[in-house]
Amino acid sequence: MNKSHESIKQIIKKGFDLKIIRFFLVAGLNTIFGYGIFAFFLFIGFHYTIAGFIATILGILFNFKTYGMIVFKNKSNDLIFRFLLVYFITYCVAIFFIWALERININHYYALIIIAIPNALLAYILNKKWVFEKNNV
Repeated sequence: MNKSHESIKQIIKKGFDLKIIRFFLVAGLNTIFGYGIFAFFLFIGFHYTIAGFIATILGILFNFKTYGMIVFKNKSNDLIFRFLLVYFITYCVAIFFIWALERININHYYALIIIAIPNALLAYILNKKWVFEKNNV
């Protein structure tokens, strides 16, 4: 068996691939929800920073449980403050990149789509390492 095949087997054995697959499936649902809220508030005339903030706040309540229970198998409500900090970080990253993309004439709707996957990867790493891992509880 070659070395790369063995590494893949080790990853599968540890369940990493299933966790990240669950994360992206749940992230897809959460992103649709959050983007819908963001787009709605942009459509009715809110500034993108406010629309993003409202979408983030409303999404946090839903996302905390979906990520915790479905992805990381952790039901602890004590982790909400760490989770909020992760969302604050990802909100700031998103707003910065929306602002930067606006400078090169990319509208706010497309900008959020462009940064969705990189920001989701950042959220996964922060949630996995800092919020939901069992040794952090």
